[in-house]
Amino acid sequence: METDVIVVGAGPVGLMLAVELHLGGARVRVYDRLAAATGESRALGFNRRAAESLDQRGLLVRLAGLRWGPMGHFGGVRIDLSRLDDDHSGILGLPQARTEQMLTDWLAEQGVPVLRRHELTGVREAGNGVVAAFDEPGGGTEVRAHYLVGCDGARSTVRALAGIKASGPAATRGMYTAEVTGVELRPRPIGERRPGGSMVVCTPVGEDRYRIVIHDRGLPPNPDPDALTFAEVADAWQRLTGESLHHGSAPWLWACGNAAAVAEEYRRGRIFLAGDAAHEMPPLAAWGLSAGLQDAVNLGWKLAAAVHGWAPPDLLDTYHTERHPIGRQLIADAQAASSLYLGDEAVEPIRSVLAELVTYPDAAEHLAGRGSGLGIHYDLGPGEHPLLGRRM
Repeated sequence: METDVIVVGAGPVGLMLAVELHLGGARVRVYDRLAAATGESRALGFNRRAAESLDQRGLLVRLAGLRWGPMGHFGGVRIDLSRLDDDHSGILGLPQARTEQMLTDWLAEQGVPVLRRHELTGVREAGNGVVAAFDEPGGGTEVRAHYLVGCDGARSTVRALAGIKASGPAATRGMYTAEVTGVELRPRPIGERRPGGSMVVCTPVGEDRYRIVIHDRGLPPNPDPDALTFAEVADAWQRLTGESLHHGSAPWLWACGNAAAVAEEYRRGRIFLAGDAAHEMPPLAAWGLSAGLQDAVNLGWKLAAAVHGWAPPDLLDTYHTERHPIGRQLIADAQAASSLYLGDEAVEPIRSVLAELVTYPDAAEHLAGRGSGLGIHYDLGPGEHPLLGRRM
């Protein structure tokens, strides 16, 4: 074999998986179709459980100037985290690009190859391994490995080539996201509802820089991110807030819908899925990134164990049995939170009831644990210790 594990996708999930595999003593190569990292901020931080995983591997300290803070709401319903026993705070305002760069630097220091401008065109199982075909600048090439993992996003090529289906609710509304500079805006970090069921969010993410999100009832459910212009974003913002962005600029624009989907299989033979390739959810409080990092932590040591020959026969199957229910639960939670967050006046009675419920510590702890990841629990069978199934 040319390597033990092929990872397709050099986003934070694929890079984190490569870290786990290298720490487990497995040979790993990361392949990505892009010539360079996008540098896009995308997810701003990650939850408590993901932060703990990075800290346990000595990686969190490499992210200087971190800002911890409470992720203190569920679908816009505030939760008083100060009254709870567990610390549900997470990393706030950290652009995804910084996390990617930190992981890339660590892998480079360890000599783990990250090969860019390699587009996956085929994958097949062959004997005791897999063969992956890539188009790359020099032509086509094939690489053999024991296993292959698709960390290549919601439109996963690996998932398509493996014939793994994904299912979930279709998009019902669209949203715009942008990082804007050259303007001065009033922060609205938890969001501000506008008449007719629309919503705007504005979070400062640096000096003279804001992340804005526009949930406009008038947007199509599946807006084209490649066709989006800053003028469209500025027009929508002004229509909903009365504030002008037209004199500013946007280094990054994005459009998406609120669709959600979960792959029916996280493993098919020697092919695995992780991150958005396994579970796509509406962008909400970095839940998708946090879940993807936890996929990597769960899968990495198991693949390394299988490569070294000390894994029991069913160990790799536990990746699906443990993470697939979590993926389905996260999708349900994201859909529920999104409905609460973006619902019009008809949802207000439900918000009022939930706001009353979260004044009870047990209810608040339960909902806070969904967002922070501290509530995740794998069913590992009989056992009374409170930490059983809470890690790995």
